[in-house]
Amino acid sequence: MSRLLTIVLLIISNAFMVLAWYGHLKFQEWGKFSKLGLISVILISWGIALFEYMFQVPANRIGYSGNGGPFNLFQLKVIQEVITLLVFVIFALLVFKNEQWKWDYLWALLCLIAAVYFVFRK
Repeated sequence: MSRLLTIVLLIISNAFMVLAWYGHLKFQEWGKFSKLGLISVILISWGIALFEYMFQVPANRIGYSGNGGPFNLFQLKVIQEVITLLVFVIFALLVFKNEQWKWDYLWALLCLIAAVYFVFRK
C-alpha cells in the first residue's frame, strides 16, 4: 500500500511542479496574466510549488525505507525522475502543442526506465 501511495503522491506532486515550472510560459496567451512582470510570475510559481511540496514531502517520508517505507533513497529519486519526465511529456503535448516531438525524447525516456531497472536490480 505504501508503494502505491508514494507513487500517487509523487504523480500529484509532479503535476504541480510542472505547472509551477512551465505553466507560466503560457501566461502571454491568458489575458490578465500576459502583462505580469517577472517577480509576479515567480510569486505565482512559488504558490503553485507550495502544493508540490505538500505532496512531495509526504511521498518521500512514506516511501523512504529509513521511515519504514519500501524504497531506499536512490530508488525514490529515480522513481521521482521518471514520473517527472512522464508528467512533463503529457503536459507538454497537451499544453504546448506548438512544440515539436522528437523520437530522441522517447529514447531518453527509455534510458530513464532502464535506470529504474538498474536501481531495483538485486
